[in-house]
Formats: sequence, C-alpha cells, structure tokens
Amino acid sequence: MEIKWSLKELYPSFDSKEFKEDLKSYENYIDEYKKWVDSISENKKDINKKLEQLIDIETKGEILYTKLKYYSELTLSVDTKNSSAAKNLEVIQNITAGKAEQDAKLWRWIGEIDNLQEVANSSDKLKEFSFHINELAHRSKYLLSDREEGIIAKMKSTGSTAWSKLKDLETSNLMVDIELDGKMQQLPLTVVRNMAYDERADVRKTAYEAEMKSYSKIEDTVAACLNGIKGEVITTSKLKGYESPLEKTLIDSRMDKKTLEVMIEAIKESLPEFRKYFKKKAELLGYKNGLPFYDLFAPIGSSDKKFDYEQGQKFVENNFRTFSDRLADFAHKAIANNWIDVYPREGKVGGAFCENINAIGESRFMLNYGNQFTDVVTMAHELGHGYHGECLKNENILNSDYPMPIAETASTFCETIIKKAALKDASKEEAILIFETEISDCAQVIVDIYSRFLFETEVFEKRRDSSLSASELNDIMLKAQLQSYGDGLDPNYLHKSMWVCKPHYYYADTNFYNFPYAFGQLFSKGLYAEYVKSGDAFVEKYDELLAATGKNNLSDVAKLVNIDLNDINFWRKSLQSIYEDIDKFISLTK
Repeated sequence: MEIKWSLKELYPSFDSKEFKEDLKSYENYIDEYKKWVDSISENKKDINKKLEQLIDIETKGEILYTKLKYYSELTLSVDTKNSSAAKNLEVIQNITAGKAEQDAKLWRWIGEIDNLQEVANSSDKLKEFSFHINELAHRSKYLLSDREEGIIAKMKSTGSTAWSKLKDLETSNLMVDIELDGKMQQLPLTVVRNMAYDERADVRKTAYEAEMKSYSKIEDTVAACLNGIKGEVITTSKLKGYESPLEKTLIDSRMDKKTLEVMIEAIKESLPEFRKYFKKKAELLGYKNGLPFYDLFAPIGSSDKKFDYEQGQKFVENNFRTFSDRLADFAHKAIANNWIDVYPREGKVGGAFCENINAIGESRFMLNYGNQFTDVVTMAHELGHGYHGECLKNENILNSDYPMPIAETASTFCETIIKKAALKDASKEEAILIFETEISDCAQVIVDIYSRFLFETEVFEKRRDSSLSASELNDIMLKAQLQSYGDGLDPNYLHKSMWVCKPHYYYADTNFYNFPYAFGQLFSKGLYAEYVKSGDAFVEKYDELLAATGKNNLSDVAKLVNIDLNDINFWRKSLQSIYEDIDKFISLTK
C-alpha cells in the first residue's frame, strides 16, 4: 500500500490557477524588488524607514519563493521523472537568479551604514530583525560586483544546479540486478540499500555486492557531476574572498572555527571506543578480521516486535509523550494530516528528509520506510526536524532560517527520547537490540561522518588542480574510511562508492554537510543530559532554545542552556554517554 504526502496545502497542481498566479506574482515581485533596491540605494537618507520597508518586501518574496520552490522540489523528490516539476523548478530558479545582482547591491548598501547597530535598535520592528540585518551586512564582505554576482547566479542554473539534477536522476532511477531466492530481479537502489538491515546474513551480503556492482553503470556520470559542482564551488569561493569552501560553510553555519576544531579533536579521541564496538559486533557475527561493511547494520539482539508503519506511528507518538504532550501532539498532527510520504518506490529519491514550510506553518516528511526498528528511529528523527519548525512557526519567515549544525539537534534529541523510552520496558534481547541500534546510529554520525569530512576535505584539495576520475574518488573514500574506522572494519569489505549514493556532496550551496550531523548528535546529547538533570523544567527551556535558532549564532544559542561550545570538555562529556552505552552493550552480549 502506498501512503503519499499531501501537497494540496501548497498548490492543487502545476496547472492550477493558484500556482500560475503565484508564479506570476513572484515574477512581478522580482521586478518590484529590483526597482526598490535601485531607489533606496541612491543615498543614505531615511535609513530606518528603508530598513523597515526591507523587512516587509523580503517577507513577501520569501513566502512566495518558498511555496513555489518547495512544491516543485517535494513533487520531484518522490517522482524524479515529473517533467512539470522539473521544468517549473528550473523556471523558479531562473527567476530567482535574476535578483542576485540586486541582492548584492542591497547587502553592500547595508554594509556601508556606519551606525548599523544603532539603527537596528531604533524601533521595535527593526530590533526584532536586528540579527538578520547584521547578517546581511556581514555578507557584503564577500561580494563581487553587482554584475558579477548576477552572472554567477544565472550560470548556476546550467552549472551546479544542472549537475545536481543529473545526479539525482541517475541514482533514483538506478535499477540494481540482484538474485534473491534463486530469482534474478531488478530493484530500485533504495530498496537494495534497505536490505543492509535484513535479518538474513546472506541477503545483506548479496545486497551489498549487487549494490557495489550496480554503481559501475553510473559512477562515471556521477563523478562528472561531483567534479562540476566542486569545481564551481572552488572558483566562486575564491572569487568572493573566502579562505576556502570550509570557511564559507562555517560562516553560513554561524559557527566558530574553534568550535569545529575542538569537536573534531574530541571525535578523533573517541575513535578507539567506537572500534571496541565494531570488533565486538564482528565477534558476535563470527568475524575475526573486523566487521565487513555490509554487516554494519546487521541486527544484533532480537525482538518479536515488527514495526509496520501503523505500529511505528504509535511507538513514536507514545514515547514522544514521555517528554512532552506538545511534541506528541505534533507527531499525531503530522501523521493524521498526511504530511508523510512513507514507502520506497521507483523514481523516488533515497534516504529521508523533512522540509519545514514556514509559509504555511506545516512540514513535509519523506521516508523510505522498511518496517524495521531503525525505520521507526528515522521517523522520529524527521519528526524532530518538523518539531523544530513547529517551535519556529510563529516567527517571521526571515527569523526562521537556522544553520546546518543546529538543524540536526531536535531530530537527534527525538531519537534519544525514543531509544531511552524503549529501553524501560525492554527484555534483555530487546535491550541489546536498542543499544545496538543507538550505538550504530551514533557510529554513523560520529565515525562515518568523520570519514565523509576527511573525504570532502581531500576532494576539494585535489579538485583545485584537476578533475577526479571515479577510480580516484573511490580511492579517496577508501582512505577516509580506513582512517576513520581503523581496524574496526574488515579492510577487504569497505564501501568505496559511498560518494555516489550520499546526496550531500552535491549541494553547491551547502558544502561539508557532514560535521553538522556530528554537532547535532553531540549537542543534543548535552541537551538530553540537561533534561535528565532538570526534568520537566527543561521542556519549556528546550522549546525556547529551538525558537531562538533562527536569529542567533550557535554559541549564543548554546549559552541559553549554559553550554560553552569552545570547551572540549563539553564534547568529551557528550561522547562519554555513548561510551557508557558501548560498555553496556558489550556487557549484555558477553
């Protein structure tokens, strides 16, 4: 049975009157915006009035843009062959590119205001958007000429954006040749990758081998996509004056370089502890040379519980209620109102995601649900993203955009709620299963994410000189996995093609979309520790923290709960809670 999300709350269809009228309104808005920027940037008179006008104008444009864009992107994500969605998304991107030159002119004008902070505090309206205004001024430091900014924006539609679309098309339509139960079949990549969680060892290994073999059909094309995107990023970052793409990501993330450095250092210190877990799992599965990659997600422990989608819904909602009624009620609302697209199917992209649509005060969730406990955890994770949006929905759309690292906090916090609550009534075998799932997930977000960080760092370094072949990319990925996993994995069975199937490498505007997951995981661990210490008194503070993420940098968000992100001991303490779970898992499985 297919359970698809409802998008009618955005638009009935691409042919509908509502969509066409909004698309036309957005075109008209861009024209109005250009004229307005030209008129206000002629001088520095009536600055307060002009900045207040800016808030109204930007709000109008963002609401139109996000509704149009999300409707197109969400449609395309579950139906990559939908020509109307692809065409309209390109139209929207091209229209938006037309304002880049004016954006540059506006930001430069704001950046040249001498007493900007004083102006931003001059009225209640401007005070509310002080952080946003100052962020626009900071962007002006990395601007090219208005004309150059306009050219780059327009070229992206035939550059990185086009490469990203091609990559999605290739991976979502890749059919894997696989023999199951003596019968040859062709299955979508997402279905085969889900077999990594199968209870049968032969199915896991067969799926891994078929998956790895299938990449040869598309790896050269996808390598070209990656080279095109990373090449563009290197060029534009250098032109704009960034030290590196990583520096741009840190600025966009509202994150100090020191924070990243101490977090990475703590992660490197943690690797031996995770390798203890990998070796123990390998031992339990009968391996002597470390854990083969295809058994990273092999279930350990047992449970009679099978989580079909309905059972998964109830499990999530009931356990969310152990934290707060507001969180549980939100989950119920999302499920009851068909905000979730549930099962994998041909033409649907892999993985899972949440899109918070502030313009309508709702969220949409894409899953590739496979009836395992891990799928329940993924559902909780994505609903956590949605709850973050719920806490921000009363904020103006300009104050609702939070950076990548904090984006993974609410989602990971919700995972922790589910797993901790599930342990309370678990038998020994079920406890083993839950601990193993938790540690496995943490290992992905700490150890595998570290390997992806190493991979992307080296790709950027080498791409400066020349394009990289699929074979070279495979070698870089293997090197990164060996450095991260060490002797915890069998070196003969790694995943050299991980760069092909992970979508985050192909986002030209959000590079290094890896360490934010580690930040979110560990920050949420620290928050959960505060919850355990403070109890119900923490719940309201938690909601306030999430609501503040759209108009503060990360260090100031953390200070709301008395956390210093530049103190390595905070990160060590968060990791310590994972070490304790590893020790419990090893003890339970003796």
